[in-house]
Amino acid sequence: MDINEQIKAMLAAHPIVLFMKGTPEFPMCGFSSRAAKALTDAGAVFHAVNVLADPQIRAALPHFSNWPTFPQLFIQGELIGGCDIIEDLNAAGELSRMASDVAGVAP
Repeated sequence: MDINEQIKAMLAAHPIVLFMKGTPEFPMCGFSSRAAKALTDAGAVFHAVNVLADPQIRAALPHFSNWPTFPQLFIQGELIGGCDIIEDLNAAGELSRMASDVAGVAP
């Protein structure tokens, strides 16, 4: 399976995917930390992919998504955006709604 197929498979397997540097518990950049925190604050259950642990994904994802930076949030396979967009959606209450629409909200 080539790397684009692997990315598609991850997006198909998880309703909410955050490609980030590090993990939600141990983020490796401020933007990734802020994005994961916004998702957690919104009550979203999400699958995090550490792009630092997988150089192939880190190299391929910007071409796949046509988005040059990390983090990158996908909901139901659709690119939502990066840190600023995630934080703006959370501040407006939209991130929580989007997460609950895909049944990704924590009990």
